[in-house]
Amino acid sequence: MTDWLLSAIGLIILLLAGESLVKGAINLSLKLGIPALIISLTIVAFGTSAPELLIAINATLSGTSGIAIGNV
Repeated sequence: MTDWLLSAIGLIILLLAGESLVKGAINLSLKLGIPALIISLTIVAFGTSAPELLIAINATLSGTSGIAIGNV
């Protein structure tokens, strides 16, 4: 039961964070006068790829390159 509860809480947090990311990107594009597509293709894309990149770097530095390759 605990696993289901933690999964539900994680899903809720993920949904709220995604919504916040999209709203923040829209606000940033409006403030800077840059089309939302450009913000999405650069900042949002980097933000969503950063965790995987950091895991791959950490795995490579710790000598577990199989994880780094599998993560890409």
